[in-house]
Amino acid sequence: MKRPVTLDGEALRTFVSGIEAGSFAIAAQRLNRSTSAVSAHLKKLEQQCGDTLVMRTGRHLTLTPSGEILLGFARRLLALNDEAYRAVCGIALQGEVRFGMQEDFGETLLPSVLGDFSRAHADVQIAARIGRNHELQQGIQGQQLDLALIWQDDASPMQGELLTRLPLRWLSHPRLNTSVLIAEGRPLPLVMFETPCLMRQRAIEVLDRAAIPWRVVFESRSLGGIWAAVTAGLGLTLRTLMGKPAELIADPYPLLPDAGSLSVTLLKSDAALSPAGHRLHDIIQRTLLAQHVRLGGG
Repeated sequence: MKRPVTLDGEALRTFVSGIEAGSFAIAAQRLNRSTSAVSAHLKKLEQQCGDTLVMRTGRHLTLTPSGEILLGFARRLLALNDEAYRAVCGIALQGEVRFGMQEDFGETLLPSVLGDFSRAHADVQIAARIGRNHELQQGIQGQQLDLALIWQDDASPMQGELLTRLPLRWLSHPRLNTSVLIAEGRPLPLVMFETPCLMRQRAIEVLDRAAIPWRVVFESRSLGGIWAAVTAGLGLTLRTLMGKPAELIADPYPLLPDAGSLSVTLLKSDAALSPAGHRLHDIIQRTLLAQHVRLGGG
């Protein structure tokens, strides 16, 4: 029986740093290594795996299928390595991590993320903020946030680290007879966030392309207001299944157009993350992976 290969830990760290930075030259600076050392690490890892892990497309790095598989395992191995080192050396994480997220993630992810983190690292304080995309992006740019979880559209240049993609679904209460409205050519009543909103924009675009009339009957600044209005039967909305109230139904009428999906992206401040920030980053990744599987992410 062939003996399993033990993947080189430093090579794994270089690989993950290069992919997250989008450049192995930037990774070399962050890791305080020469570019030749970084190239040697990647070559060694590819030799150990017996396959190419990264391709260059123009100025961008693209993972091969083998690279995609390895990336998730590499992050988990490094997180476990670092946790074991801290435990053996008696190093307790301390300080503060400032974390922002869209309201959709607040109800479903925040309790799990903060619960896991606080149980493992009681001496670290998390300052959490719920906000809209533009608020969170400004917080990252102004270094008022260390990490931020946002929605992102394919039409926009990709920012941060793509964690998953979640399908958008039409949601309504059973008392709203969507099929009758469409059959009679009456405008679909929409319940939406105030602009700017990626999901509002997507809903309008796909309905217009399908020549289905619509009108916004209720606008809200909060997700709670959206859920309340849809539950009351005022109209339908377009969102992911994340946090969906149990009484609402998804895709109530088969002729409603497919609205595609949105990316879930993790933004990081330009300032170097603290060890506590890296640990929170890992927990967010793990939690999003579980949500991806449960909500049918693509």
